[in-house]
Amino acid sequence: MPEAWIIDACRTPRGIGKKGKGALADEHPQHLGATVLKALAERNKLDTSEVEDIIFGTSAQRGQQGGDLARMAALEAGYDVRCSGVTLDRFCGSGITAVNMAAAAIMSGMEDLVIGGGCEMMSAYAQMGGSSPFIDSDNLVLRSMHPQPHQGICADAIATLEGIAREDLDKLAVESQRRAAHAIENGHFSKSLIPVYKADGSLALDREEFPRPGTTLESLSELKAAFEPMADYPLDEAGTTYRALVNQVYPDLQIKHVHHAGNSSGVVDGAAALLLASPDYARAHGMKPRARIVAMANMGDSPTLMLNAPVPAARKVLKKAGMSLSDIDLFEINEAFAVVAEKFIRDLDLDRDKVNVNGGAMALGHPIGATGSILIGTVLDELERRDQQFGLITMCAAGGMAPAVIIERI
Repeated sequence: MPEAWIIDACRTPRGIGKKGKGALADEHPQHLGATVLKALAERNKLDTSEVEDIIFGTSAQRGQQGGDLARMAALEAGYDVRCSGVTLDRFCGSGITAVNMAAAAIMSGMEDLVIGGGCEMMSAYAQMGGSSPFIDSDNLVLRSMHPQPHQGICADAIATLEGIAREDLDKLAVESQRRAAHAIENGHFSKSLIPVYKADGSLALDREEFPRPGTTLESLSELKAAFEPMADYPLDEAGTTYRALVNQVYPDLQIKHVHHAGNSSGVVDGAAALLLASPDYARAHGMKPRARIVAMANMGDSPTLMLNAPVPAARKVLKKAGMSLSDIDLFEINEAFAVVAEKFIRDLDLDRDKVNVNGGAMALGHPIGATGSILIGTVLDELERRDQQFGLITMCAAGGMAPAVIIERI
């Protein structure tokens, strides 16, 4: 089968996703997307008329994020009008899926030069209106078949079922902050990080805005569980609650609420993009590959627990690649909630020093549709820095899904 090569990867910093507080919150999401697309074109001297497609992940496709963000970002970036674009939604898994679909188009032989990436402006969610993108509260037929609570309630339910204590989750959150601070201080993100400038040319943001390096176990212990009040909030006139949705499937489960702002992913804005090419195109245009796509997989699991698909997705992608866990040098599992990463490590019996080595979303934030693309670039940079070979990236997504990909540094 033809290979898909990763030529380059870049991303914006992650800004706090709150109007009036975040440095990127007043920017248009198309502008964030255009920032990374323009950087790819400039860094690689692209003839953008030869970019055959741009595939972006964006989860909340409403308001400013509606209307095919990939195409509009390409136009703002000054790409040739012949370069097409499409925007997809696999909730949190959108960024990995966008890159995987770009790779699949190349590996099928149908295209030679494709960009995969994503963008999410979580600061704009309050202005978007509409129901939560994670819950189908109106389809009562689907709700009776597969009740789907809020993801935070799911995280607490999984921790209860698995017997994972809050202290263990808080320890992981503190370690995520420590690793992120170390990575930032030592420039581990500098190869991919692209500053964002405003329309008038002034700097908007050139650094990670969300991390809280002073986080300690003591400071986290003072935080109240975030999702306990939400669990019993009535969702409809019948008084249905998130807790009741969980108990439809797990009637005897008494949820212990252990997640809070400190051990959950941060609400941020950001964008990322990766340039992929076929070997023939790359060689013909003097492009030096940084990595190749080894294998890709998608996996579904319980929609009610929602966050448990990364472990089976990792096993599936390893099987497709003909590899074992011991072959992987670095793992990235998105820290949507601490329990997701903790369960991933425990179930697969992983060496913690190989997992999220530069911190994760608890410290750096999780710009939904962009995160997967960010993580692929982060693993690639770190494989190069450490002179290692294989990385596996996966993440949970609403609806009980997880995409996964294995890359090999060239």
